[in-house]
Amino acid sequence: MRAITAVLLLLSLTVLAAEPALAQGPPPYGTPISLEQAKKVLTGAEAEAKKNNWNVVIYILDSGGQPVAMQRLDGAQWGSVDVARDKAYSAVAFRRPSKAFQDAVGQGGENLRILKLAGASPLEGGIPIVLDGKIIGAIGVSGVTSQQDAQIAAAGAAALK
Repeated sequence: MRAITAVLLLLSLTVLAAEPALAQGPPPYGTPISLEQAKKVLTGAEAEAKKNNWNVVIYILDSGGQPVAMQRLDGAQWGSVDVARDKAYSAVAFRRPSKAFQDAVGQGGENLRILKLAGASPLEGGIPIVLDGKIIGAIGVSGVTSQQDAQIAAAGAAALK
């Protein structure tokens, strides 16, 4: 009987310890980002890009994955338009930075299945835009290295707060 009690106690403690991790998860969707909010995000991202002399495309989607704003800085390659959109879409559709997919693919093995996951861009540079604990949209940046794209996207998202 003591063994059963000990096992039940251990199971209860395990469930209680795991509960906060389960409850955290990605933030829920909120009211879609407004054009005025998107302009603030664009301004913050553009400032970071210009500070570093990086010619990029900045794409902002609302919480439903629809375009709100796009800006291609002078000299940015036109191929980056679709890449920036894909990064933003991945971030908003899956409620996580696109870097999560890049890291998973980098580990190989079964994670390579991500390459067939529709809408999941395995390139860093897409970040959900979170306001008051809810995802209101996402920003995607393309044109320099993925890490630099993410630095610009993070500056844009931070400009809204």
